[in-house]
Order: sequence, then structure tokens, then C-alpha cells
Amino acid sequence: MGILERFRLDGKTALVTGAGRGIGQALALALAEAGADVAVNDLDAQTAEVMAEAVRTLGRQAMALEADVAEIGAGERLVDAVLARFGRLDIAVNNVGVAIPIKDSTDVTPREWEWLFHINLRGTFFCAQAEAKAMIPHRYGKIINVASICGHIVWPEWQSLYSISKAGVIHLTRCLGAEFIRHGIRVNAISPGVTRTPELFEQVIPVFLSRAPIDRIGSVADLQGAVVYLAAEVSDFMVGQELVLDGGYTLM
Repeated sequence: MGILERFRLDGKTALVTGAGRGIGQALALALAEAGADVAVNDLDAQTAEVMAEAVRTLGRQAMALEADVAEIGAGERLVDAVLARFGRLDIAVNNVGVAIPIKDSTDVTPREWEWLFHINLRGTFFCAQAEAKAMIPHRYGKIINVASICGHIVWPEWQSLYSISKAGVIHLTRCLGAEFIRHGIRVNAISPGVTRTPELFEQVIPVFLSRAPIDRIGSVADLQGAVVYLAAEVSDFMVGQELVLDGGYTLM
């Protein structure tokens, strides 16, 4: 098999959480272009359906799934729906995450802590748990978590909750990578730097550009190759690792 063929995802079924816009949307489209059928999750049912239709225009099968991954049992419900429709789950991208509040740690409330960690860390863990259970019978699967360079750095504008949660996602990836490989499941992560999305806080751009050796922020297209690589057979020897796509910011 040639090298380009090893990047193909024909016959595979993927689930992408938070795929209605931004990074999740780009990752879902990349998987579809590479040949996978895609289940699209979003908080909003209409947004999910619009995205599912975009996948269908690429010649792939798609389904829209409304769910809040912060809710207990959401991961199981998503995976059950995928299995009911497609019969198997080969690729899962746990993309859902929130970046607020950006505020001093002395001002963070318990409610804000719980809300953010339920989405960013608990949601990622239990989605991965449900996804792995669906993959274990096939002795193969790819789980890809979307973390952030903030899991490695201290951002000049305080956002401790986000940074701590994404550090958790990075270490979660390592732990599950080591544990799930015995079932043939590869767990890896993508950590973007500042990336142009509809939700981007404009004030972070000059902070990023003042330090990064590259002369621009990222685009969602910069992440698409990484997700296809991690989803495909070509990355089968990569276990519990992280692809950092940040224009060199964390080097400086």
C-alpha cells in the first residue's frame, strides 16, 4: 500500500463532538474528505444538522447528534446512537471545550469551576470511556482529544481554569493511551495554539504574535492534516502522544 493510501479513511465511521463550528467543524470535514462517514455532535440540533449535510455533500454518510457532553451519560448516548446507525465506531474526536472565565483565580466561583471542568475534563474522559467500550470488540480504534498549548504554559492573561483543564486532557491522553493500547486502541491528542475561530477572543492575538516565531495565528485548516494522520493507519505506532500545532509559540 502506498503512503497516501495509508492516510485514507474509507469504510471508517467517526464521531466528532462539538463539530458544529470552528475547530470541530474543520476536523469533521477533514475526516469526511479522507473517506470517513461522520456523526456530528453539537449542543444545537440545527447546527449539527447543517454540518451533517455538509458532510453528505462530500459523498459521505452523516448523522446529526444533539448532546451536551458535560451531562452524565452523554458520551454513552452519543456512542449508542452511532452504533445504532453505523454498526461500529472506528474514530472519535473529543473536541468540545470552553475557555471562559478569563479572570483572576481569586475571583473564580465554585460554579464556574464545576461548569468548565465538567465540559473540558469530565466530558472528555467519559466520552473516551464510552468510545473505547465500542472499539474494544474490534481490537482497534482511534481516539483523538483536542487539548491546547495552554496545558503547557501560563498565559499572560489569567485563565487558570482553562489551562489546568487542558493540562488534564493532555495527561488523560497519556494515561488512556497506555491503558487502551492493549485493546488495539490508540489515544492521542492535538494541542492548537491561538487559532482563528468564531469564538476567538481578539485580545489574545497580539499576545500570541509578540512571542511566537511565526508571523500569523493558526487557522482551522492548519489542524486538519493532524487529525487525518492520527485517525489513519499511518499513525498506528503513535500512542499517548500529542501533536502541538502552535507556530512555535511554546518554543520561546
